[in-house]
Amino acid sequence: MVLTARVQAPCLACRTPRLEIYMRIASRLIGAALVGTLLTQLTACGSIFYPDRRGQIDGKVDPAIAVLDAVGLLFYIIPGLIAFGIDFATGAIYYPPGQTAQVDPAKLKDAVNADGTVDNLKLQAILESELGQRLPLDDPRLIQHRGSAEQLASLGLVPAA
Repeated sequence: MVLTARVQAPCLACRTPRLEIYMRIASRLIGAALVGTLLTQLTACGSIFYPDRRGQIDGKVDPAIAVLDAVGLLFYIIPGLIAFGIDFATGAIYYPPGQTAQVDPAKLKDAVNADGTVDNLKLQAILESELGQRLPLDDPRLIQHRGSAEQLASLGLVPAA
């Protein structure tokens, strides 16, 4: 039995066998895909852009981060899913929790008139001095709700009919 090996014709420009050229190109493409995949797997958009958001458990999802993670799905399915997983697991995909402020109700009594109506200018001045922020109480989009008789009584006011 005689074994014969088929030898491919070498490349005319560099005299290297064509199989070796194809192997180099294939290994470079595989290496580039591997590096790109690892880079996208190790990083997630929310973790990069907002590292201070890590550690949150829940909240409202930041749509900008969700869209950036979804772009990863367009290129490679697995890295995109991993980016979503990292951002959800670390909590970096969520908006930061809202800050709240409280004002002592005794200080708010100055803004309530004797008939139970609220003086918006006095209330705005009190809130600005207590919170350090100017709130636009004269904005036409502001929705004002009527207080109940129990709320007025807790402030020591008599409801006006």
